[in-house]
Amino acid sequence: MADEPLLSEDDEAPELLNARIDAPGVRLDKALAEAFPTLSRARLQALLAEGAVTRDGQTVSNGSAKAQPGLYVVALPPVAPATPQPEAIPLTVLFEDADLIVIDKAPGMAAHPAPGCETGTLVNALLAHCGDSLSGIGGVARPGIVHRLDKDTSGVMVAAKSDRAHAGLSALFAAHDIERTYVALTRGAPSPEKGRIQTQIGRSSGDRKKMAVLRSGGREAITDYVVQQTFGRPAKA
Repeated sequence: MADEPLLSEDDEAPELLNARIDAPGVRLDKALAEAFPTLSRARLQALLAEGAVTRDGQTVSNGSAKAQPGLYVVALPPVAPATPQPEAIPLTVLFEDADLIVIDKAPGMAAHPAPGCETGTLVNALLAHCGDSLSGIGGVARPGIVHRLDKDTSGVMVAAKSDRAHAGLSALFAAHDIERTYVALTRGAPSPEKGRIQTQIGRSSGDRKKMAVLRSGGREAITDYVVQQTFGRPAKA
């Protein structure tokens, strides 16, 4: 079991959680999730990537590696108190009822606030459009939003306006029971023209801010593709 948190007298200092782990053969992120039950495995993976986890005073960052015996300390950064503000940003609404709103997100709009992009996001626009009807499950940083779409990618996004819809949508996405279709323009034509790509995706070892295809330790990703049209010679760089 984890020891009691060690709190600094400085309000801006990180909260320190510590636990002694002796779980040979178990993945580090899994062992940490068992030792610190208040933190999700995804949250711990992010903290590992940020260098916020140490073992016997040494930073550890590879969550897919086997856990080594020792005293582990997790430094939780202070929670940002800022709450997104409503902004009257035009939205293309494809569908809306009492439980759901479906948006055609424009390219260049981030889905939710992040460092360096605190305003002009879909969350800001939804807060203005929906008022207090957005579901708050998942934290105020992205109310009602249960899936991601890159800032520079346009496409359909769904947001929950009730807790019941939010819980249902989250369960569907977690179980991969929702099918998503994308249209992409590529340099070079895939061969064969129709097929399935089945791999694992996780944090890049070269740049922890990016995602990459991994040999092991990532989340399973399955994509069925088909070439719809080719345009002759490939574009030059």
